[in-house]
Amino acid sequence: MSQETRADIFAELDAPLRGRLARCRALLKQARRVVVAFSGGVDSTFLLALAVDTLGPENVLAVVGVSPSLARRELEDARRLAGRIGAELVEIRTCELDDANYAANPADRCFFCKKELFGRLKELAAERGFEAVASGANADDKGDFRPGLTAGQQLGVINPLMQAGLSKDDIRAASRVMGLPTWNKPACACLASRIPYGDAITPERLSRIEQAEYVLRDLGFAACRVRDHGPIARVEVPAEQIPRLAELRQRIVGPLKALGFAYVALDLEGFRSGSMNETLRTGPESR
Repeated sequence: MSQETRADIFAELDAPLRGRLARCRALLKQARRVVVAFSGGVDSTFLLALAVDTLGPENVLAVVGVSPSLARRELEDARRLAGRIGAELVEIRTCELDDANYAANPADRCFFCKKELFGRLKELAAERGFEAVASGANADDKGDFRPGLTAGQQLGVINPLMQAGLSKDDIRAASRVMGLPTWNKPACACLASRIPYGDAITPERLSRIEQAEYVLRDLGFAACRVRDHGPIARVEVPAEQIPRLAELRQRIVGPLKALGFAYVALDLEGFRSGSMNETLRTGPESR
């Protein structure tokens, strides 16, 4: 899609949203040359596309952190999306699992992960002559438990979507008219978010979660989670899809047990992002 087409297509959106998009463009112009922390999710994909459109591809660098916490299919999606947008993509190996503070999986686990990632991105930005590192945090993230934001603040990472007041719904609407395939992509967090706080994070456990979720996605459950409670796999799918999952249970139970789960349980509340954070209402380590 040409820059001219991208500029014109925002005319479909309502005036308040166009105003927020204009503020986001202004923030990107102030940054001038930007490294985007890129995951291939809804927010970072939109930020990357808007940055390329606003600043030109020569002034934008997409960087994805590769580790056992990132599902392989998400990495493949990120590669395809960066190519479609026309942004240079750099893949860096991150070592958050080597940090005992992260591997112990405390409630502020994301702080240590983002400290590792953003620190590496700041170094790369300095080496390549980029003036800012930007994350895809949006305005809705202000109301959630996001220790990773603190790490970003400490390292001077900018959050242009959040600063411009763009919500997740705004970003989906703007992504749709821009023709980005992520406009209706389900929310996706790192694989470690499936492990209860206080339970150790290991590469083996992350791989088991990744493979378990592939079982569900290959059956058509695009929005799903397999929460790893040791011997128990707690499966989340949207509430309206629970009857279908029940019909397919034999195609799910066997493969998940083959991955090492002794029991496969269905969460009757259905899919919701950040369900592990619900335990924080009664104490950081309760589960």
